[in-house]
Amino acid sequence: MALDKSILAEYKQAGTILSQALAHAKTLIKVDANILEVCQAVEKKIHDLGGSIAFPAQPSIDHIAAHWCPDPGSQEVFEEGMLVKFDVGVHINGRIADSAFSVDLSDDGRHQALIRASKNARDEALKMMKPGVTLAEIGRVIQDEITAEGFSPVRNLSGHGLGEYDVHVAPSIPNFDTGDKTELEEDMVLAVEPFATPGKGKIFEQDQGNIYGYKQFKPVRSPYAREALKIIEEYNGLPFTLHWLAARMGTGQAKLALRELVQKDVLEVYPPLQEVSSGIVSQSEHSVIVADKPIVYTRE
Repeated sequence: MALDKSILAEYKQAGTILSQALAHAKTLIKVDANILEVCQAVEKKIHDLGGSIAFPAQPSIDHIAAHWCPDPGSQEVFEEGMLVKFDVGVHINGRIADSAFSVDLSDDGRHQALIRASKNARDEALKMMKPGVTLAEIGRVIQDEITAEGFSPVRNLSGHGLGEYDVHVAPSIPNFDTGDKTELEEDMVLAVEPFATPGKGKIFEQDQGNIYGYKQFKPVRSPYAREALKIIEEYNGLPFTLHWLAARMGTGQAKLALRELVQKDVLEVYPPLQEVSSGIVSQSEHSVIVADKPIVYTRE
């Protein structure tokens, strides 16, 4: 049974806005550009186009695979030689589009093969997003495309389902052959995102991060925490980052509020994900609706 036309239209609208925002990002990610300002400009573009942000723009660099955001007031800039992964999401009434690309900021093209590996893996996997195809088959294609370029897939990162106001739902889309015989079903909404690396192909969580997600309600005492919770409610349970709150209530107050909310188990932290051998990581991602002719709705 096909998705309701109005729901499909919302997914497609989110995807169109996201593709335009990412096209804008590609013009901004340059050597010496301020990283925070690029993120803010892309997020502003999303709002200007009529979309809502599904999760913060994440410009993860080199051996950081994902979940990195600049701090408030950061003066960090993109530097020559970096490999930048830019990942962002858009939603329309909770219908999420999720996409990412990698940029080689070297002057000698040293990261081109690594970027090609994740991109080719993504494109071949997207062709398979049809009812009845197994997760193991998808993982095998991704693995084969990445290893064909001489790299390794990151095995403990995966693609994922996209739910209503929920960025990560079942099933997980593996980046290697797990042997999982679970079959895709018509109208599943999925994000396919291969990660490739010359490293060992595994990531770990760093100790600290500045991306947060809502877990559960608990009473809090400080006025800062209560003020933060009122703002967080606006995100509809979707992830957010420190610099968003800091812009509304000041950096010091935001940090105090977030510390209390994490300690109270109201929020969880999503720390940066680092490749275990410090191998540089590339990422490529599109969102797709499973059908006999897969609908890749984040393509331009």
